[in-house]
Amino acid sequence: MNERREHDIENVDPQAGVGLLAGIRVLDMTNVLAGPFAGYQLALMGADVIKIEAPGTGDLARRLGDSAELSSEGLGTSFLAQNCGKRSVTVNLKTAGGKEVFEKLVAGADVLLENFRPGVLERLGFGWDRLRSINPRLVYCAVSGFGADGPMRTRPAYDQVVQGLSGIMSVTGTRDTAPLRVGYPVCDSFGGLAAAFAVSSALVRRQRTGQGAFLDTSMLDAALSSMGWVVSDHLIAGREPAPMGNENITSAPSGTFRTADGALNIAANKQEQFEILCRILARPELVDDPRFATREDRKRNRDVLRAELETSLKARTAAEWDEIFLGGGVPAAPVVSVPQALRSEQIAGRGLVATVESPAAGGGTVRVLGLPTHVDGHAVSPTSRAPKLGEHTEEVLAEAGFGRSEIDRLREDHAI
Repeated sequence: MNERREHDIENVDPQAGVGLLAGIRVLDMTNVLAGPFAGYQLALMGADVIKIEAPGTGDLARRLGDSAELSSEGLGTSFLAQNCGKRSVTVNLKTAGGKEVFEKLVAGADVLLENFRPGVLERLGFGWDRLRSINPRLVYCAVSGFGADGPMRTRPAYDQVVQGLSGIMSVTGTRDTAPLRVGYPVCDSFGGLAAAFAVSSALVRRQRTGQGAFLDTSMLDAALSSMGWVVSDHLIAGREPAPMGNENITSAPSGTFRTADGALNIAANKQEQFEILCRILARPELVDDPRFATREDRKRNRDVLRAELETSLKARTAAEWDEIFLGGGVPAAPVVSVPQALRSEQIAGRGLVATVESPAAGGGTVRVLGLPTHVDGHAVSPTSRAPKLGEHTEEVLAEAGFGRSEIDRLREDHAI
């Protein structure tokens, strides 16, 4: 496998923008979203990500998503979104043969990524001490809801549960509608990004020292860390966080406003921006109104200020105001739907949405998201489609040194 890695590094296309983790082999044992999302980020950066799945079932996400037809093929939209560019190997870790396969894969890997509940992998015979004895250079990242220690370590965790326990739901919505769930699995995403960042950092240290690492990523910790301003206002200033709807607690007018046809976000956070906004709206008297003279005055009287501004904003559409404010120096933009965002010229110009081959029986293509970071001036997209369950088992086992007869024996023993 070392020869394969060196070959990969030498043949990376620098214009593809995917070579930052070239030659790094990741064993991805994760399921559903937080872990697979972390593995997907590593794959986009050029790592050889081998997805280890249970024979016959695989990742639960294979059966999740809005297309019943794809889910019936084990290719649910939720799976396709996070697993392009990976290779799938089926291993039954409850068998002696499966343990043999896994041990050889660990010996040749750089990273092991899993999101079982704490202790599961150890009960299967592969705790950190065993893994480290097999491969001292291994970077082992465990992603879980609450981390490997603490009184909640064994609790099951889903994104909604973590949203509630982190306080995110308590500050989402208005005083009348909170608590509200954020409209997508935000804690899974934060947990996945935190894990991918930690893995990349550990690989840098390993390159310098040769030392592997055990990384314990908690979705709850990641969620709270992402709430920096809200948390710091409480920890440092003693403020009790509260839901404020679409308002910005630090400034006014800064929030979502009604226009003639839809919602418009305005972030006039600076004094000069507020004054420009009033001039554009032909409301210069608002600048001299003592209720709105300073930032703190405007924050105290934000509801009255909103009503005054919306009286003028209703004269034009959100798109018209967007163009006017853009030319005048007021930060603003319409509130759009997800499909509208994906169709925007900005997203198209960045190359964020990629088209890849569909692994479904009917063929065709699917569209997925690439990396949010350009590398050396290039957008980074998946280099191959998502794998069918166990599609690369024989290929990867052959790379690990298993012969034809050994692979046949493992299949007969239901180890793979």
